[in-house]
Amino acid sequence: MVTISLCMIVKNEEQTLPRCLDTVHDLVDEIVIVDTGSTDGTVEAARRYTDRVFFFPWRDDFAAARNFSFQQAVMDYCLWLDADDVLEPADRDAFRAMKAALPPDTDLVMLPYHTAFDQDGRPLMVYYRERLVRRAAGFRWQGAVHEAISPAGRVRCGEAAVTHRKDRPGDPDRNLRIYEELLAQGRVLTPREQYYYARELWYHGRLSDAAAQLEAFLDSGQGWKDNCIEACRVLADCCGRLGRREAAFAALARALRYGPPRAEICCDLGQFFMDAGEWTAAVFWYEQALSRPRREGGGSFSVPDCHDYIPCLQLCVCWYRLGELERAKSYNDRAGAVHPQSKAYRANLSFFAGA
Repeated sequence: MVTISLCMIVKNEEQTLPRCLDTVHDLVDEIVIVDTGSTDGTVEAARRYTDRVFFFPWRDDFAAARNFSFQQAVMDYCLWLDADDVLEPADRDAFRAMKAALPPDTDLVMLPYHTAFDQDGRPLMVYYRERLVRRAAGFRWQGAVHEAISPAGRVRCGEAAVTHRKDRPGDPDRNLRIYEELLAQGRVLTPREQYYYARELWYHGRLSDAAAQLEAFLDSGQGWKDNCIEACRVLADCCGRLGRREAAFAALARALRYGPPRAEICCDLGQFFMDAGEWTAAVFWYEQALSRPRREGGGSFSVPDCHDYIPCLQLCVCWYRLGELERAKSYNDRAGAVHPQSKAYRANLSFFAGA
């Protein structure tokens, strides 16, 4: 069986770190904690789980800190987590089984990352991260912010999801500040950095600046396919909110260059036509969303509800607008089968009861 070093970088996480380690400490063979400047009891909390606690002066560079943490590891593989991540019981079982069966020539394992949830605890946002890497393969983190390792070699996908349970707000301006400091120093951003810089501009409502960066990123032709597809979606949102509807449509159509449309793109196109009152066209794209396969692997953001709940709910509206009452009801029922406590589903039930 392979051996695993858990490698974490932390700062002021005395409340969340024990919660994380309680869910994973017995699944790994070594715990490496790198503190980047805590002023609370984080270090003391870490030492209750491991004596391998190190210190790294923070310099606004996540990749540098993560690379340092990997350099302290001595086991076959490095697993990384953030302090507000956990492994739920079913995922602990899946991780244990994966570890027992993992071929030792595997270079990198991609695992699901659950980062947003509905009222029933179902993940609303899922994407795969390079979670377990073979130490001898010499992988290096890249990127001061939104750091990543480029998957290479023998890559496998696993089912053991890591769940992000953020219980307090972070600094919402940190990432944008780091990017703009790099630019002020004359740094030329890599395509991936440009993509995430554009997303930070989008988060901060600087829509014109974000759109310009996204267009430059897409025009470069150097981005990862998954990032390009997401860039098209974000660019469409920026253009739509700026009142540039044709440019928004062009951005969504551009996503089709990268392969068969994903459910998220289909839903975006459906929404575009719904906003225009073009119900038949909207029906087409929402039906396409229902037919799209779910994805494993890759680094793009996946919205599970785009495969069932969202298109069914919107098809309910579309068919009602087209005068097909029974068909509208059937799609609302399908949406309710996914989220029975949904306010929209229940409101539709009440509406149809009085229709």
